[in-house]
Amino acid sequence: QVQLVESGGGLVQAGGSLRLSCAASGSIFSINTMGWYRQAPGKQRELVATITSGGGTKYADSVKGRFTISRDNRNTINLQMNSLTPEDTAVYYCNYYRLGQTYWGQGTQVTVSS
Repeated sequence: QVQLVESGGGLVQAGGSLRLSCAASGSIFSINTMGWYRQAPGKQRELVATITSGGGTKYADSVKGRFTISRDNRNTINLQMNSLTPEDTAVYYCNYYRLGQTYWGQGTQVTVSS
């Protein structure tokens, strides 16, 4: 089992920045992919960004150039979000994936006011 704990959400004005962090614990393997997904009210959950244990990254087109995902170590990742817009308002979920097994955090609310 893997447990994920997110932190760093909150309320920010448009154009502002927030930094999310996610710490994984439990049966963590050194080779894995972790990432962030988000779900806005009435919408499906969507990928924001992922990072492999080797440092490879992937971003949604909507956040490229504004968000940066990083990894502190094999079990902690961050998401630096700049130039936030109201369209970024959502619950952000941390994700851990390895060999077909997926785990989710509880989610952290990000609200961007106009």
